[in-house]
Amino acid sequence: MAAQTAPKIDALPTESRQRLKQKFEGLPSEKHTGGWDDLWQQDFTPWDRKGPSLALRDAVTGHEELFGGPLKSSGGERKRAFVPGCGRGYDVLNLASLGYDAYGLDASQTALETAKKYKAANFDGQVYAANDPAIGRGEAKFILNDFFKDDFFSETNGGKFDVIFDYTFLCALPPELREKWAKRMSELLGPDGKLICLEWPLGKDPKEGGPPHGLTSNLYETLFAKPGEKVQYDQSGVVVPDPKVEKSDNALVRVAHFKPERTHDAGKDSDRVSIWKHWKS
Repeated sequence: MAAQTAPKIDALPTESRQRLKQKFEGLPSEKHTGGWDDLWQQDFTPWDRKGPSLALRDAVTGHEELFGGPLKSSGGERKRAFVPGCGRGYDVLNLASLGYDAYGLDASQTALETAKKYKAANFDGQVYAANDPAIGRGEAKFILNDFFKDDFFSETNGGKFDVIFDYTFLCALPPELREKWAKRMSELLGPDGKLICLEWPLGKDPKEGGPPHGLTSNLYETLFAKPGEKVQYDQSGVVVPDPKVEKSDNALVRVAHFKPERTHDAGKDSDRVSIWKHWKS
């Protein structure tokens, strides 16, 4: 399905957007972790979708030619999936129900305590039933750590993942960390792995600030052409892509881009799914 131009939208209700902006405005990036945990403690989570992403599920099950199923060809070992900024863990359980060993990472202790409670109450229910009973469900594990550090690799059986899912994570980061995010994604994605980005919010004016910060599909492409290298923005805060840029060896390339048939209400008219792989894989 061809990509379409996303309509302009309000990413969150005005009151929630203002409260989030006030919480993080002027706060150094290294202090953001405490800010998110504080909001979880206050039970202020307007970005929470109350359930798993159907767009993620459809992307995996509808593109078997890209993903090849949740089991490795040799020995039936499960592939590993990763969800940074996992919050309540809906999509960690989502990927586990598809047969992957799934790991959710968050820097908020309160978020992960909530995720563990949610898993205990819901993982055995119908929502997370095994997609293929013959394959069954994989492991679902939650880890407290920093996305940009390697400390959690001992808990995930390594640092190269077969599937990574990003949603409401890039948009939550300070813009100055975007290049670092792209480099890290390239590092964490296994040689034959696929990164799925549910792009949101695409219709928000970048000048409004955040979180969530307004994104564009061009931003993802520009960041992944040279992961880790600085990108340029125009006066409106929109990335300026260079059509003649030469990809770096660690580049990720987009292999699919489409409007999902099913997604969360917050992005039903504007969400886009992009799927990425290593350029030289």
